[in-house]
Amino acid sequence: MAPSLLDLAPVVPVVVIEDASDAVPLARALVAGGLPAIEVTLRTPVALDAVRAIAGEVPEAVVGAGTVITPDQVTETVAAGARFLVSPGWTDVLLEAMRGSGVPFLPGVSTTSEVVALLERGVTEMKFFPAEAAGGTAYLRSLAGPLPQARFCPTGGIGSANAPDYLALPNVGCVGGTWMLPADAIAARDWGRVEALAREAAGLKTLRAQV
Repeated sequence: MAPSLLDLAPVVPVVVIEDASDAVPLARALVAGGLPAIEVTLRTPVALDAVRAIAGEVPEAVVGAGTVITPDQVTETVAAGARFLVSPGWTDVLLEAMRGSGVPFLPGVSTTSEVVALLERGVTEMKFFPAEAAGGTAYLRSLAGPLPQARFCPTGGIGSANAPDYLALPNVGCVGGTWMLPADAIAARDWGRVEALAREAAGLKTLRAQV
């Protein structure tokens, strides 16, 4: 059985790429730092090109697409080489498209009812978004009791300071974040700094094991 998306790395970098030429060196820096699962958000016109470039030139990366909100985007991103899908929320139409894509997916939730609805549909792995605004670690801790079968990748407002608190929770497999991708480093194409920050983030796995 293939490993769960939630178990590939403690942190999934959430990447917004403005210049397609940055995609490959950025992905190589993240992989070298120990973060192979890379979520490229569909927030820019070059996002599909970025997914395609990473899929074609950085085979050791597990590149996925984020901010997926339509069935057409599911089709387009998988065709471009996306190996997983992440949405900020879900509908039955979107869920059906993601389920039919043949790749792992994390539909977004922020309420107990949404979690229960997904469990009812056989989905146990989800994105919790926007994590901090929706209740943070206290909310997720409260869900673990009645809904232990649900596992989450919290994203939104998570940084190096509070990521360990999320990773210590029994129902959190990984977290999503951007703190290893500071804007000034991207602008300067300082891939060495990105790699160093990625390595620090990957080290949270060791910290988690000691909790």
